[in-house]
Amino acid sequence: MGAKMQPLIPLLPYQQRWVEDKSRFKLVNKARQTGFSFAVSLEVLLDALERKTLWVLLSKGERQSRELMDKVQMHAKAASYALDVIEADFKVGKDSYKQLELNLPNGSRIIALPANPDTARGFSGNVVLDEFAFHADSKAIWAALYPTITRGYKLRIISTPNGVGNQFEKLVSDPENNWSKHEVDIYLAVSEGLDLNIEELRREAGSEDTWLQEYCCKFLDESSSFLTFDLINGCSDGKVARNLPELIDPAAQLYLGFDVARKKHLSVIWLLEKAGERYNTICVKEMQGMKFRDQRQLLYTFLDLPNLYRACIDATGIGAQLAEDAKLDYGYKVEPVMFTGASKEDMAVHIRGLFEDRLITIPKDDKIRDDLHSVKKVVTSGGSVRYVAPETDDGHADRFWALALAAHAGRTKWQSGKVTPFKIKY
Repeated sequence: MGAKMQPLIPLLPYQQRWVEDKSRFKLVNKARQTGFSFAVSLEVLLDALERKTLWVLLSKGERQSRELMDKVQMHAKAASYALDVIEADFKVGKDSYKQLELNLPNGSRIIALPANPDTARGFSGNVVLDEFAFHADSKAIWAALYPTITRGYKLRIISTPNGVGNQFEKLVSDPENNWSKHEVDIYLAVSEGLDLNIEELRREAGSEDTWLQEYCCKFLDESSSFLTFDLINGCSDGKVARNLPELIDPAAQLYLGFDVARKKHLSVIWLLEKAGERYNTICVKEMQGMKFRDQRQLLYTFLDLPNLYRACIDATGIGAQLAEDAKLDYGYKVEPVMFTGASKEDMAVHIRGLFEDRLITIPKDDKIRDDLHSVKKVVTSGGSVRYVAPETDDGHADRFWALALAAHAGRTKWQSGKVTPFKIKY
């Protein structure tokens, strides 16, 4: 029954080709939103129903791991197997990861875990690497994983491109390996029946780099990007808080950066907590077309926080008035910052160092990731260094500079003892 089971939703031709490809080593370079998790989870279940075996599904995080297992469970229900997913902790030393497991009547097991070198070497069985190009330490995961499949097990890799130099790009680009390679960009997917509006997707993508990489399956050389996707992804964790949280640890040491705009670009307030040498994002507040009066009122809500130690505000051009008012009202707590070549170089180099040393945590958010990645370091013919970014409907590296300002604020040297911020009363 398992081999002839029909999914609840008919497969599109490119999904069907994937399921019918029985190659031991198989990968797909795919566009986003093309339904490959649906096809991969179906293949896994069909194989597990056909014979007693083990499949291990490794995703870039717990949320993605759960989503992939949900699709396997959905296919199982379509095959009249009402199976519950068992949750347990997979422990390695002091670290613990959420393990999801589905046990089939024939003794087959399907396990889903977040991917890292420890989970990759934890089992011997068939393996799926979901969105492999976005896994932190993809090369280390590959080195740990490969010995576990040497006894004839299957390996499936599905991913959207994520720059060059990672293990996924190497596998796709190598013309001499024996992998069965599938490629499905958004144009092929739509031509074979996927119901998506290409022009609408292209508008939402924002930058041309994002469109080419995430929808056209192109591996972009990141040599000119100041922050590569690998650096950004390695420091990304959790969802973004768009508003000031109601509860903030009163002992937390907070620092703020504010990149000011009015109409064309975004105004962005970025709030960081500093613990030792490490910075964690508390909130990223984005404002589009907001009146200066309302921006000032919102800024002051942040500045009123008793444990906000320093705020660096863009005082260039239209930001000058807001920065001046805040400085008058909050005194030493506020530092107006003029964007000059030297100041931007100083802040950019500092923020890159934090990413390289993994001393900063930012939210997992496509717009934030693309904004940070959009900045390019350019050396002019006269030898001057400039940091430039393309203008899009979604901003002009405004989030990058708000984050850089917040991290710059965190470099302030305070005297020992807690500083009590104040607001000047008139």
